[in-house]
Amino acid sequence: FSFRKLWAFTGPGFLMSIAYLDPGNIESDLQSGAVAGFKLLWVLLLATIIGLLLQRLAARLGVVTGLHLAEVCNRQYQKVPRIILWLMVELAIIGSDMQEVIGSAIAINLLSVGRIPLWGGVLITIADTFVFLFLDKYGLRKLEAFFGLLITIMALTFGYEYITVKPSQEKLLQGLFIPYCQDCGTPQLEQAVGIVGAVIMPHNMYLHSALVKSRQVNRADKREVREANKYFFIESCIALFVSFIINIFVVTVFAEAFFNKTNAHVHQVCANSSSPHSSLFPNNNKTLEVDIYKGGVVLGCSFGPAALYIWAIGILAAGQSSTMTGTYSGQFVMEGFLNLRWSRFARVLLTRSIAVTPTLFVAIFQDVEHLTGMNDFLNVLMSLQLPFALIPVLTFTSLPGVMHDFANGLFWKVAGGLLILLICCINMYFVVAYVMSLHNLALYVGAAVLSVVYLSFVAYLV
Repeated sequence: FSFRKLWAFTGPGFLMSIAYLDPGNIESDLQSGAVAGFKLLWVLLLATIIGLLLQRLAARLGVVTGLHLAEVCNRQYQKVPRIILWLMVELAIIGSDMQEVIGSAIAINLLSVGRIPLWGGVLITIADTFVFLFLDKYGLRKLEAFFGLLITIMALTFGYEYITVKPSQEKLLQGLFIPYCQDCGTPQLEQAVGIVGAVIMPHNMYLHSALVKSRQVNRADKREVREANKYFFIESCIALFVSFIINIFVVTVFAEAFFNKTNAHVHQVCANSSSPHSSLFPNNNKTLEVDIYKGGVVLGCSFGPAALYIWAIGILAAGQSSTMTGTYSGQFVMEGFLNLRWSRFARVLLTRSIAVTPTLFVAIFQDVEHLTGMNDFLNVLMSLQLPFALIPVLTFTSLPGVMHDFANGLFWKVAGGLLILLICCINMYFVVAYVMSLHNLALYVGAAVLSVVYLSFVAYLV
């Protein structure tokens, strides 16, 4: 083992780990803390470990073949399923893009004390993407260092909230290592499913398999390939451990401070602190419901204005860092599936326009609650896309014709298949629960028809 070699391979795993820290994930964390307290921490731990194992497969595919997942799909699938697969992955990237835009716009709104409206925050977020593209010209290692800085900002800001709130360490350890949820009902179950859906991102498989190609590996030398696989896996373990700690900070802060609290309680706290946001919480005995925006407000009411602004800085870092990884994912997916060599500028202009247009309309004509409410729909959308990344990555890493001596053994085939089946079942439950909550017969029928088409295509991939 060599620390120098580990440093040489460090970078792709941290860029990949940013998807575990995007605004959608942060919102899922704070909601699970507010709804279930410390009881679902073991689900977060399990989801992160499953994510690590799946990312390992994606990285191995890129290292061994010298091709990323989209390029392998292009070579292995027929034209029609290949195009359908590309559209599904693009849909996941656009959904992720929208969450990043929403998170950044809310953070900018909080930091400006409401002076910059949500639509203004959305426009600023569009502009800063092109600033990141400019930074990209200075080389990948510098960009990786910049993302390292953004992850550090998230660790410091959410760590500050953790130190300020002082969650119970005993409850934290119990929630982490005892896989049990006492007195849990449907809301807690839906939060558990939401954690899995938010943590494991479909486009991240395509991204990680491409990022590892940035390191020179002599693929004719099996020892060198084996060594690269080892160091990339160690780096992924470190990166996902860091992201897991940051997620823990968010869950435990809201579990300690706001679990089992009512709207009336928070309304009173905000009124006593002379917060202009007390009207956000009706003076009733319903259980408190929070999102990224309300989460920042209740932190500010309970622990002072510094807690609100530091929270907003953390959310802004999460939104900005995940912006660029989404851009990279889209570029690799388009190039791999379609053999299209668009400039990064043109590619960002297209997908950002698709992602931003509906977000901008909601931001102009609705309030912040509707903007954050879109996150539930976007989590469902991305949950549906998961099989279109997980099935191909397991299939191709199991084929000796693709991976040669590095193909998955029987254990990985069976374990990987069961993991993917579990994740897909969990996410289908999430989707069904979401559709049922809409209480609309036409939507039920539409969802049933789409489910048949959807499941048929998943069956084809299997």
